[in-house]
Amino acid sequence: MHDFNFFGGGWMMIFWWFLIIALIVIVVRALMGSTKQNANTPAETPMDILKRRYANGEIDKEEFEKRKKDLIS
Repeated sequence: MHDFNFFGGGWMMIFWWFLIIALIVIVVRALMGSTKQNANTPAETPMDILKRRYANGEIDKEEFEKRKKDLIS
């Protein structure tokens, strides 16, 4: 009845299944890889944020020292 000649026979069917599974694996790895990169980046500490804000001129020295003292204690 069916001899798998529609797409080139049984080998072609195996090729299509392999292709579908490979695409699924590639997509899953890409998604997992992007989350791993985000997980490996060190989180910015409150002191780092305070130093960055002072360096960018968002706060003055008085405000920096006050907040630094609050963070340390």
